Amino acid sequence: MRRLYHLRLSPFSRKIRLVLAEKKIEVDLVEEKYWEKSLDYLRLNPSGKVPMLRMDGLILAESSAIFEYLEETHPSPPLLPKNPAERAEARRLASWFDDKFHHEVTANLVYERVYKKLMGGGYPDSKNIKAGSKNIKYHIDYMGWLLEGRRWLAGDMMTIADFTAAAHFSTLDYVNDIDWLRNRNVKDWYAKIKSRPAFRDILRDQLAGFVPPDHYADLDF
Repeated sequence: MRRLYHLRLSPFSRKIRLVLAEKKIEVDLVEEKYWEKSLDYLRLNPSGKVPMLRMDGLILAESSAIFEYLEETHPSPPLLPKNPAERAEARRLASWFDDKFHHEVTANLVYERVYKKLMGGGYPDSKNIKAGSKNIKYHIDYMGWLLEGRRWLAGDMMTIADFTAAAHFSTLDYVNDIDWLRNRNVKDWYAKIKSRPAFRDILRDQLAGFVPPDHYADLDF
């Protein structure tokens, strides 16, 4: 039995869904509202976070650790380069998006606009939304600079860095919080990764009460 406990607009969950789909590993998806603090879930995963993967008789938690397990046990297609320096760069950028980008952008926009309502936390904080809207410009510019000399974010091959960034960007795009005119390189990169078969289920996601913009599932946006 393979089960991924996730949330549809969790970038960490989406990252693992993309990895699983790219490696053609089939799993059952189980929605887990972590803020409800289910005792059954906490017994399996004391952190209470998503995603959590039940696979091979194991309970795997934390998206980075889950990815490393999948990469080692299902190495084809690879999502890390062979060269040690290039592997380090891919891991650095994956960490950049899951840490710096998440705290400066995703948490200020997606969490304020969506999860606050789902969790009954009141209205979005305008200061946080303004901060997220300002911060994303810097990150898009940085990505555009990287992509000026690279085919993908970390180099010549698609890596976990791209899936991590795309997972965050897809949640932001769902709530229409990305200015795709700001950098052509970034838009072209997202169009390329968005067109992969691994992205199909992500683009079909619908969250009750939140309607994505028309371009969200459009491959030629």
